[in-house]
Amino acid sequence: MRSMSLLSPLRIAILLALGALAGCNAGQEPAPRSTGPEPPMYHSLAAAGARVDPVTARDMISLYRRNSGLGALTLDDGLQRVAEAQARDMAQSGDLAARGELGDRLAGAGIQTPAAVENVSAGYRTLAEAFSGWRDSAPHNARMLDKRVKRMGIATAYAAGAKYKVYWALVLAD
Repeated sequence: MRSMSLLSPLRIAILLALGALAGCNAGQEPAPRSTGPEPPMYHSLAAAGARVDPVTARDMISLYRRNSGLGALTLDDGLQRVAEAQARDMAQSGDLAARGELGDRLAGAGIQTPAAVENVSAGYRTLAEAFSGWRDSAPHNARMLDKRVKRMGIATAYAAGAKYKVYWALVLAD
């Protein structure tokens, strides 16, 4: 009984100290947990010189395709150049169809392919937003999940004075 009474004041002091420490944060939001640098899919592309990371985009779209029972995509330099030209022209003109038909653009770039599709859009500030928008749009989603495609190119272009600011082009081919 004696040892219990000696520990009781110590226990009370510890409990009071813990209670005081807990009260220090009362009414405050907990500090955000830092998990390292922001993933590239969340980087804002609404700035001069900002460009989408094609490797991150390929990985994101490929994972989505694999979850749908389809094969992964590979990056293709020729498709990348076609996507870059489309995004740049859309940003300069503010028109999503500024470069005409995809087949004509591919042929002009020396790319022969029996199957090709593309998603063009504007206004999404991050890769995550663009991917979500495409996934939620039946026609855009169908193109990402096209069974024939195996290669891709993706690009963005920023236009400070344009209505949508960020223009996107995703080109997919077999």
